[in-house]
Amino acid sequence: MAYKYITYEERERIGILTLNRPEKRNALGKAAELEMMDCFRKASEKRSVRVIIIRGNGPVFCSGHDKAEILNRPINDVREMFQTCVDMYALMHDIPQPIIAQVHGIAMAGGCHLVAGCDLAVAAEKGALFAMTGVKIGYNCSTPTVAVSRAIGQKKTLEMLFTGNFISAREALQYGLVNRVVPDEKLEEETWNLAKEIARYSLKVLGIGKQHFYQQIDMPERQAYHYAKELMSSQALWPDAVEGMTAMNEKREPIWPEE
Repeated sequence: MAYKYITYEERERIGILTLNRPEKRNALGKAAELEMMDCFRKASEKRSVRVIIIRGNGPVFCSGHDKAEILNRPINDVREMFQTCVDMYALMHDIPQPIIAQVHGIAMAGGCHLVAGCDLAVAAEKGALFAMTGVKIGYNCSTPTVAVSRAIGQKKTLEMLFTGNFISAREALQYGLVNRVVPDEKLEEETWNLAKEIARYSLKVLGIGKQHFYQQIDMPERQAYHYAKELMSSQALWPDAVEGMTAMNEKREPIWPEE
């Protein structure tokens, strides 16, 4: 599949997906999200990368969904676009690779959703700003609320929904929307360093970590512990665990079976 709205490259077992609609402030839409889904699926199938970074080309990280695909369009067309959006976020959680948002500029509405929907996020201290701005155009940010509320909780999510105001990178860190805030000039370097740290490990183990996290998070505690117990028991027999523990005992770096 030839990409029109994104670019993708791989280096050192790290995938780099760049939103590439700077003239539209990297607005999302059905076609762009289908391209992203194709990229995620191929990365999951090929298993040539262990981490994926999402970044944006131009001054804005992502301005949300393209209003041209919403305004005065038939309801079924709008529904289909947002179904694609829902499917993309489900896929992002399903693939084994951790996904890191590298946020250099504004992430508003669906762009804030994209940050919250990634597994991790690194933000530029001065350039990164986050908001759910739907209220300002008479259009509640319903789909972003799903991911943002799970990242930052009820009160701050409601404040963002009701005001549409931007929060800074430091506030986003305080509320749990991002993992790290770094100087703007070090954003690419620090995001890469985080990706490299993760890419040292077994993709199979990274993948089960993602799967377990997203499945247990909404379970009652007893059910979550039962699920965790069964996973821990079965993983003890995996070649990855045998190799990892053996390597630790032998004081050497592990060689993961997938390699």
